[in-house]
Amino acid sequence: MISQTPAVGEPSAARSLDRVPLDVEAVERSLRPFGQGRLLPREAYTSADVLSWEQRNFFEGGWTCLGRSSIVGEPGDQRAEAVGRGGVFLVRAQDGTVRAFANACRHRGHELLPCGADAVNRPIVLCPYHAWSYRLDGTLRKAPGFDHVAGFDVEEFGLVELPCTEWHGLVFVDASGGAGPFADHVAGLEPIVGPYELERLVTKGRHDYVVTANWKVLIENYQECYHCPVIHPELCAASPPRSGENYHNAAGAWVGGWMDIREGYETMSLDGHTGAQPLRGLDERRQRIVDYVGIFPNVLVSLHPDYVMTHVLTPLAADRTRVVCEWHFAPEDADRPDFDPSFAVDFWDVTNRQDWLACESVQRGLSSPRAITGPMSPEEDGVHQFVTMVAAGYVGRPVRPQPAAVPTA
Repeated sequence: MISQTPAVGEPSAARSLDRVPLDVEAVERSLRPFGQGRLLPREAYTSADVLSWEQRNFFEGGWTCLGRSSIVGEPGDQRAEAVGRGGVFLVRAQDGTVRAFANACRHRGHELLPCGADAVNRPIVLCPYHAWSYRLDGTLRKAPGFDHVAGFDVEEFGLVELPCTEWHGLVFVDASGGAGPFADHVAGLEPIVGPYELERLVTKGRHDYVVTANWKVLIENYQECYHCPVIHPELCAASPPRSGENYHNAAGAWVGGWMDIREGYETMSLDGHTGAQPLRGLDERRQRIVDYVGIFPNVLVSLHPDYVMTHVLTPLAADRTRVVCEWHFAPEDADRPDFDPSFAVDFWDVTNRQDWLACESVQRGLSSPRAITGPMSPEEDGVHQFVTMVAAGYVGRPVRPQPAAVPTA
């Protein structure tokens, strides 16, 4: 068992006592320099106890993405999403600000809304159990039957607010309240994501998958194209699998890299053609590449010349993960009556399903008690960066990638 100090955010007495249920030597092997390290130990992908630790320390203990800002797009919009072991209640206030609260009424703890249900629009927040109501800023408005109770102070019973921010059209929340500035979480990422103006794009496609694999297996798969020639003929036709390189970031809690679009292809689509114009403001280089970014712990952002794709991951069990995949386009295209996003949606749905089959097979293989995880190839430096982020968190260090210089022969 590893003695654990806080992996994400500021230290706290409660979290400093938390211990990840993994063998310390096995985790330390994952922190070795690129070319010498191993993947995380098998139990990191299969143990319910490890996932419970990750829910407390990674998903509840730091900045987690809840999805696009449009899930609470208008003043009065309200929605709840699962984060770690609990739920977060989102509301867009009348001033346009998104606010986040614990999804629990201050009376008996009833959920304000079911997690994952469709958004509602109301001028107040109303608990469906005993009708306690709150203003959109979280202050208590009315507690039926308490009007004349001696000593009852409405100011004491507002909703529990959580740090929340919108960043390029994505909503992030810190369910711990102590993860530190969001700017530190995404440090170094603005020059990569900013030019695509994700905040102005319109969502025109969505697939909601449940994959029977650990959340880390899915992210490791995203961080490499070593597997692409074997299982992705459509992707390899559109993008040379050996092209591009990974970023070497040691500042923020993210990993990523870029790949070329093949000559003769306009974009990543099944026939190479696009149904959209290049996103405004992209330079000549960005019109011929795709950037792939993974922001810890649960959002993947794929930046194309003519659209942006996002994957938001929610662990459901050690061997099961919900993945919400969405496609976002410039309003100039999305608002056209004849606009058809299928050129992008169909391409990545085919590719996603190929990945899910491979990841599910990995999960089944790792479920064998005799399975032993192995090394990373010279083409898997992105995987190494992600693995070292996770392993660093396991041993109480800041969750940041260890730069991966490609090993020499």
